[in-house]
Amino acid sequence: MRMTRRELLIGAGAGALGVLLVSCTPEPKPTPTPTRTPSPLPTTNVPAPAASIRSTWSTDPFSRGAVSYTRIGVQSATRETLTEPVEGRLFFAGEATDAENPGTMRGAIHSGESAAVRVRATAGPGERIAVIGAGLAGATVAAKLADADIEVTVFEARDRVGGRVHSQLDDDWPMPIQLGGWLLGDDPKSSRPILDSLETVDLASALWRSPEDDLDPVGNAPLEKALAAAQAFPADVSLSEALTETGADPEEPGLAALLAYLTTTSGADADTVSAWFPPALPNPAKAGIVSDLGAVVQEMLDGAQLTLSSAVTRIAYDDAGVSLRLGTGESTSFDRVVITVPLGVLQREGIEFAPPLPFPYRGAINALGMGHIETVWLRYDEPFWDTEATIWHAVDGDQLIRTWINLLPVTGENVLVGIVGGTAAEKFAELEEDDALVAALTSLDAFLPSGETD
Repeated sequence: MRMTRRELLIGAGAGALGVLLVSCTPEPKPTPTPTRTPSPLPTTNVPAPAASIRSTWSTDPFSRGAVSYTRIGVQSATRETLTEPVEGRLFFAGEATDAENPGTMRGAIHSGESAAVRVRATAGPGERIAVIGAGLAGATVAAKLADADIEVTVFEARDRVGGRVHSQLDDDWPMPIQLGGWLLGDDPKSSRPILDSLETVDLASALWRSPEDDLDPVGNAPLEKALAAAQAFPADVSLSEALTETGADPEEPGLAALLAYLTTTSGADADTVSAWFPPALPNPAKAGIVSDLGAVVQEMLDGAQLTLSSAVTRIAYDDAGVSLRLGTGESTSFDRVVITVPLGVLQREGIEFAPPLPFPYRGAINALGMGHIETVWLRYDEPFWDTEATIWHAVDGDQLIRTWINLLPVTGENVLVGIVGGTAAEKFAELEEDDALVAALTSLDAFLPSGETD
């Protein structure tokens, strides 16, 4: 059930909490809807698409990044700190709190399931629970609590549900445009039962291409060797350093391309991620979701009261309950709250806590890293490429985007999807629309049919 913010606040007048809220932080502006391809464009070897849409998670005030990762020297148990309730009032969920599958849709869903179990074990009859964030984690919490007949209200800062999964629907596009999480490993149906109903396509064939020729795909063997050796090091090091210590050269073109591929899923460069607790290595067999993820999230939220465009800027808590301050200055009270906002928002103090979170929680939030992943979708009237490979990797060269997904062989549609991670993703997100499109087209030079480059 969806309610307006005014209806919610009028209905929440009873049971006010004895905690005064004095801040009135303006609500951040929602992320603008991605725009279509501007024209005219500078001349490039690769033809301009009929339409293009890209993400900007790095600069999104409600995300401040795409996925969490483990920095050098940070223990995996750091994430587990955030799973413990704060004074029985504050609960955290989200992919950053899941030690087994951080940075994944699977981790977000599992964290929501775990948080719901903890709330149910603590909450008394008739309690009112707030959930902050209507992404996969928040929707999972809401669904599990609603199934237990617990009254749940979900606050979402955006004007849509889904959070960092964003299926944008457009009549001019033949399928949902996935601007957030949408890629799965080779076992998509095991991700969580929630995802079982989604339509997927297999992305199993790879093309590795240098400016001179096609190359054999680069496997994970050097990464596996480096990570295995790092387990015996006296101190944690970066993945890049572990590679160097085992005789590999991270600058070697093939290995550099593999590391660039890794950043498209981890969100972090090889010189910043932990070798003791590394991200999942690239999987050559992937699947892509081509269903509307937003509809799945909306269905999960059907048993909760949902208020959109309602950013929570302050959380005050004591032994009587929790009070939430919205960006408009209005406040409302609950017995407990589950916080599922991205790690980047917590690190940027997008929400103020009164009293401040205990030191272990603040330490965990700031110890973990927030990675960056951006996506650009290009739709063509006619394909300019002549390969049926579904995942492309550019080897060598100075391309900003080195990994592309070709959806033509598996959907019949002339659509290419570029994915970029780490510092390159931050750079891409900061580009103006024209410059971003030119960077994307220039990055496709290597995949032009032979003889079509200058």
